Amino acid sequence: MEEVLAKPVIGRLAPSPTGALHLGNARTFMIAYLSARSRGGKVVLRMEDLDHPRDKPFAADQAIEDLRWLGFDWDEQYVQSARKDIYRSALEFLHVRGFVYPCVCSRKDVESAQSAPHAGEQLFYPGTCRGRFASYRQAEAIRPRPCWRFRVDPRSIVEFDDLFAGRQRQVVDQTLGDFPLARDEYGAGYTLAAVVDDVLMGVTEVVRGDDLLAATPAQILLARALAPWFARQMGAEVNLPKYCHVPLVVGADGRRLAKRHGDTRISAYREAGGNPKAIIGMLAASCGWCERGEEIALEELLPRFSLASIPHRPLVV
Repeated sequence: MEEVLAKPVIGRLAPSPTGALHLGNARTFMIAYLSARSRGGKVVLRMEDLDHPRDKPFAADQAIEDLRWLGFDWDEQYVQSARKDIYRSALEFLHVRGFVYPCVCSRKDVESAQSAPHAGEQLFYPGTCRGRFASYRQAEAIRPRPCWRFRVDPRSIVEFDDLFAGRQRQVVDQTLGDFPLARDEYGAGYTLAAVVDDVLMGVTEVVRGDDLLAATPAQILLARALAPWFARQMGAEVNLPKYCHVPLVVGADGRRLAKRHGDTRISAYREAGGNPKAIIGMLAASCGWCERGEEIALEELLPRFSLASIPHRPLVV
């Protein structure tokens, strides 16, 4: 599987209904949208609603309303919770091929096994349950709903060129270890669902926050393992998307936006009668595409878009 940028360009917006859309989400979505549209590309909207314990009622509809209010549009729309059979098929393929195994370790178990900090926010898993169980049912007898973990081969080195962050190299078995793919026998976590959807939806570039940069090599390993399954599903050559990880929007304490930083929800600005052009202008100014204080519509930024002008540091609000 080659990592090449196919034509036409297809970008994606992937909000999650675990909370309200805020300024940080809007800035990343703006960069993703303009990157695709400025080259005449398509945009896919995908609601990533598989994190059920954290999903908020009406958050999905609110996110769509917020995006439309800001001026976003899209060509295709998907909901991950309606695609579970697809993820199950991919997981079954991985199981048959020996890429996954059941694991009964809790997050506390994994945290207690840490000997040193690792890249990003993901925990390093040392393979405690690798080879421990002959079947999922055997693991289930120890703990209800074991997760599935991807078996990372020794010295699994992943290298790729990030469109914003530059050349990346990671020895995955030493930084992440065997990573989780599903929370139960037929479920799907973020990594599995995102990888499957990005390829099947023809996404050519993934623009997202740099908090996910360290997790990308795991996604590339997974996509490579699924290559034969993708080929059967699509009946064509399979290409990985390019990745583009941009700095987050953070509060004065340097941490990603949250309630502790005040109300930065797009819905709050919308309900208060705010001007969407003022918000887009503020976010665009932080990327070097307009002057501070300028009010501007999203489509007016198409000829101004440039990744090169975006500062390589978090935006503090």
